[in-house]
This record gives sequence, structure tokens and C-alpha cells, in this order.
Amino acid sequence: MSDRRVRVRFAPSPTGPLHIGGVRTALYNYLFARQHGGDLVFRIEDTDSTRFVPGAEAYIIEAFQWLGIKFDEGVSYGGNYGPYRQSERRDIYKKYVQRLLDEGKAYIAFDTPEELEQKRQEIQNFQYDNSTRGQMRNSLTLPAPEVEKLIAEGKQYVVRFKIDAGQEILVDDMIRGEVRVKSDTLDDKVLYKSADQLPTYHLANIVDDHLMEITHVIRGEEWLPSAPLHVLLYQAFGWQDTMPRFAHLPLLLKPVGNGKLSKRDGDKLGFPVFPLEWHDPKTGDVSSGYREK
Repeated sequence: MSDRRVRVRFAPSPTGPLHIGGVRTALYNYLFARQHGGDLVFRIEDTDSTRFVPGAEAYIIEAFQWLGIKFDEGVSYGGNYGPYRQSERRDIYKKYVQRLLDEGKAYIAFDTPEELEQKRQEIQNFQYDNSTRGQMRNSLTLPAPEVEKLIAEGKQYVVRFKIDAGQEILVDDMIRGEVRVKSDTLDDKVLYKSADQLPTYHLANIVDDHLMEITHVIRGEEWLPSAPLHVLLYQAFGWQDTMPRFAHLPLLLKPVGNGKLSKRDGDKLGFPVFPLEWHDPKTGDVSSGYREK
């Protein structure tokens, strides 16, 4: 890792205004890149089409311009690793989804939301994993001709990552040290959805970090539970040697009580939690911003 040029990224989702916690994460990435003479990449992670909020991406870009945090490449900046908006990279992801399927490291699942809910009623603390996948409707339990027929008929499906039991996964975190997790505690996460032909965060994140040659992933601790899965995905693709170093930052907490700082806390105590004033396009609510204050 030491001989690679340092490359970090800040990759928000356009699901609303930029939280001040996100600003702090971006600042850590910015300072780390500058300290090491590296690059700061700005990526938009918009694969969750159901949560997209109009105007959010433009708001995020304007917020960073006001904050003076300048990116070296990415959305609205250009660069050699684009496109930097995940919704524009779907053909890239499909290739890697197919690779996992071809190598038997992922499988196609046809279970409907109703069928999954029924299993949750039947099995306490149900998760779709090594112990339950054999009871479900997927390409591991159905004959190949039936799988092909269902796809040809346009039946919606997801692609799940096949996680084997009995493994110990090591996450080497720059802040927390070694974090060890048993693979038995993980479920077979959805990597791709046929409904919108888009990957989930987990797959898109790994593929982009690899192809954009990201060397360090500095993000909030809410993403720490997903780190073992990401380590397994790097291993599945054979990318262990270029896996970035992780650093999971503690969250900004509420001034009173437990949990992370929310807009409600700011409203109650009279301070903003967003860099700029935000006008919610759905509700019409206006939230205060640091710039306007």
C-alpha cells in the first residue's frame, strides 16, 4: 500500500441535505489527502432509486463550494476514472455481478417480499443465509431450466452473495485496530436488483473503490457492520492486494441523551445541522443552515 498514491473518496447519496456529520467525514478525507499529497474523489452513490430526492445533489455540491472543500476529481470536477455517478455505471456493475454468478460466489433469488415475511413469521430472527437458503426459491434450490424460464418470463429477482459459514473475517481498521467477525453472523446480502437493474450499495461501493484505485476508506462508524462483507467481496474478486485501509470515525452525538445528532436536536436547541438552508421538496419544510446563520 505504501508505494501507491493515496486516493480517498467522499461518496454521499442524494437522499436529502448534507448532514454536518457528513461534512466532518469529508473534511477528514480532505485533510488526509492533502497530508499525503494524494487525491480526493467526489462520487455520488445514487443506486437506491426509491430514496432519490430532487435537488439534493446540487445542494451537496454547493455546500462544498461554500465550505471550501475542493475535490480533485469526481462529479462536476471531471477526471480519468468516471463516470462518478453510480447510476451511470450500471453496465460496469452488471459485468461483475455476472462474474460472481459464473464463479458460484453469488446466486439468483426469486423470493417475493410476502414469502420473505412469511419466513420471518416462521423462524425467529430469520436471516437469509447458509442455514436457510436451502428452504427458499433460488438458483441453488431450483432446477436450471426453471431459473431460466422465470428470468425469461420477466420475474423479478435479486442476486445474493453466497457467504460460507465457519469463516473468521478480519477487518484491519486504522482507528479501531483488528475487528474479527464470524461469517455465521452475516446474511447473504443482496448485491443486485432486477427491478431497477441497479446494484446495491455493497457491490457498487467495492467495484468503484477498486476501479477508482481508492487506497483508504474513511467513513462514519455506521458503516462498520458492512466492512466484513466488503472484505469478503474483495476476496471473492481476488482483489486482496489492493483492498483499501478502513478508518471508521465515531459519530457526532446528540447534546442530550443517546444516539447520533439529528435535525430534531438542532431544532430543539437552536442550531443548524446542515451547512446550507434546505427546502424539502416533498414537505415544503425549511431547515436552517450554517451559511445563513
